[in-house]
Amino acid sequence: MPVKMIQDFLKLEAASGIILMLTAVAAMIIANSPFAPWYDLLLEIPVVIAVGTFEIAKPLLLWINDGLMALFFFLIGLELKREFLEGDLSQPGQVTLPAIGAVGGMLVPALCYAALNYDNPDALNGWAIPTATDIAFALGILAIIGSRVPLQLKVFLTSLAIFDDLGAIIVIAAFYTDQLSMLSLTVSAAMLVLLFIFNRQGIVSTAPYIFVGIILWVAVLKSGVHATLAGVVLALFIPMKGAPGQPSPLKELEHNLHALVAFIVLPIFAFANAGISFAGIGFEQIVAPVPLGIILGLVVGKQLGVFGFCFIAIKMGFAQMPKNVNWTLLYGVATLCGVGFTMSLFVGSLAFEQNSTSPIFQDRLGIVIGSLISGVLGFYLINRAVKKLP
Repeated sequence: MPVKMIQDFLKLEAASGIILMLTAVAAMIIANSPFAPWYDLLLEIPVVIAVGTFEIAKPLLLWINDGLMALFFFLIGLELKREFLEGDLSQPGQVTLPAIGAVGGMLVPALCYAALNYDNPDALNGWAIPTATDIAFALGILAIIGSRVPLQLKVFLTSLAIFDDLGAIIVIAAFYTDQLSMLSLTVSAAMLVLLFIFNRQGIVSTAPYIFVGIILWVAVLKSGVHATLAGVVLALFIPMKGAPGQPSPLKELEHNLHALVAFIVLPIFAFANAGISFAGIGFEQIVAPVPLGIILGLVVGKQLGVFGFCFIAIKMGFAQMPKNVNWTLLYGVATLCGVGFTMSLFVGSLAFEQNSTSPIFQDRLGIVIGSLISGVLGFYLINRAVKKLP
């Protein structure tokens, strides 16, 4: 991937991270103000789309989480395909370290959470919440530090987060699937066959893919598999090469979607899901198994998993330290990976029923506190380390 393309991507993601921070803070302020009832009513507004006797009826919050976030996962799928075909992840030497770090960054946080919640089957369902990394937030924090941060460190963090997203996709598909509808799965399979035919026949116009993709999303939504996975699957069929002399359909779609997702989709999701009421919350609520498990997973598990696995891989010769990066910077980035926020909130919305009467509603509390601690600590470590660079 050209250096300028990487830099443009990082600037976009960093700006998105800063906007996400502001949006999340705004949601928390409103949720703890006299406007809180209006905030709740807004998210509970029923939205219905009907064609004849067929209808999709969901509250606004679920349209955001199932619909808008499908665009986010579509973009992730496009990025994954491009990176593996011709980006940084197409080079085995550059893939090894972030891939190993991502495995550790998912495994150790999950174990931290499970250690505190193993005796509660309902709570244990949230084991995947602290395994996520929010790349927009993390790059936003690096942007605050400034241009002193080595580009290679940003590329490493981005690559690790891509593997992290791939892991999240697998986890969602394997562990957060409801009862299946065979009719809807059959329709989904038929749409996949159509997409495969389009791709093999060399159709480069994106319009047929998008049209079939919408039908695929509806079928997956009704099937019991989470609808956002339709976005990932659709992305894998978008052709990389265009007609002779024409731009890549995949790269063009990715470019067009970046700003929409970064500045509209993710901030809307953050605003809808970060509205935590702090009324009645004290130390006892924070150290309850669910929020404490998430906090330990994000703050302790992430840094131990990412740094520990990378340290072992480098020392044993399986991977190399990125250029211009030292152990302190690597540890700082491992700590920064504990900023789970967007993806953690999304996984939490799948793991737990989000309502005020749920005894495990405090997952959001753990996500916010764990992400905040990881962000502040990661900022301190990296900022201190770059000041000592020659």
